[in-house]
Amino acid sequence: MATVTARTLPWYSGSRVKQAMRQARRLPVVPVALLTFLLVIPALLAPQVAPYDPLKGSLAKRLKPPVWEEGGSSAHLLGTDKLGRDLLSRIIYGARVSLAVSAVAIFVGGIIGITLGLMSGYFGGRVDSLIMRLVDISLSLPTILLALVLVAAVGPSFGTVIAVLVVLLWARYARLVRGETLSIKERDFVARARVAGASHTRIMVRYIFPNVVNSLVVLATLQVGYVILLESALSFLGAGLPRPTPAWGLMIADGRELIVTAWWVSMFPGLAIMLTVLALNLLGDWLRDHLDPKLRNV
Repeated sequence: MATVTARTLPWYSGSRVKQAMRQARRLPVVPVALLTFLLVIPALLAPQVAPYDPLKGSLAKRLKPPVWEEGGSSAHLLGTDKLGRDLLSRIIYGARVSLAVSAVAIFVGGIIGITLGLMSGYFGGRVDSLIMRLVDISLSLPTILLALVLVAAVGPSFGTVIAVLVVLLWARYARLVRGETLSIKERDFVARARVAGASHTRIMVRYIFPNVVNSLVVLATLQVGYVILLESALSFLGAGLPRPTPAWGLMIADGRELIVTAWWVSMFPGLAIMLTVLALNLLGDWLRDHLDPKLRNV
């Protein structure tokens, strides 16, 4: 009975908060530091830390090299692009764009996927078959083609990118939650809840969902990096965010014709993407090792 109670404690309970604080003190330093300085601080404090307006430039200062190159200036530490806009400022604001796209897409896709995954695993039968066929269809859709079709229909926009990402993300959450639910619904504490007269909704929300949160946290962490890569690829191809939005993918696209003469225009946004995704993957691996009881015991 004690084990059942621990598994069904709410997230805000004292024991769970203390456990979360103990885990937080053991977070890997390098990934957390990279994410803090590349994504979190720039996204939250962009107007305060960016030296210039990311949308305004001066043609007289176009294609200035970084400060350590010949002709560089301390006024523009990472140089400027072909329109004279400060590259460091655009990278800082680009972190805000990437975080906003990731947060909205993962939240909406996660809500849809978790709901359908719980229903699929809990009810089974025709409900399970229908939802899983929808999952198969979603996972088989070609990402770039879907984005190009939407852009041709409604034009490039923030909403278009979110729609494409949600269509691709919800299926991953649904499949994960469905697999976890199939196992959890056969346990004794769920059977006792049925005998006590708990409704299907209460069983799914109160008894099953808390037991899949750990897996969802790991998946969401890994999905942030995936979303940033996908949004950057779509923006690079012109099927994502419209210009002059300071998105990392657009910045790389702006510098692809200048890669020999002005390598910094594409290099620094690409480096920001690489380091951010690498840090997110390392953090996701750490969370998986510490939140999975089987791996933790090993």
